[in-house]
Amino acid sequence: MASTTGRIDWPALMRAGLNGLRLHPRDFWALTPLELMVMLGREGADPGFSRTSLEALMTRFPDVMSQSKNGGLNDRS
Repeated sequence: MASTTGRIDWPALMRAGLNGLRLHPRDFWALTPLELMVMLGREGADPGFSRTSLEALMTRFPDVMSQSKNGGLNDRS
């Protein structure tokens, strides 16, 4: 669930999971957002991060390897 600001509304999610679904806190925090949405009946609400989005992000911010001062390779991402 996102608030009107686009941020995750943690209090609402916690109320839905802990009070509405009666989940134990350990079980609530072990869920992924998608799993929680399915349990709440909102599985089609957010398509999430697609392969196309990932590829666009990887193109925009590629992993770059650089030579370190000691001769090894460093991941400079």
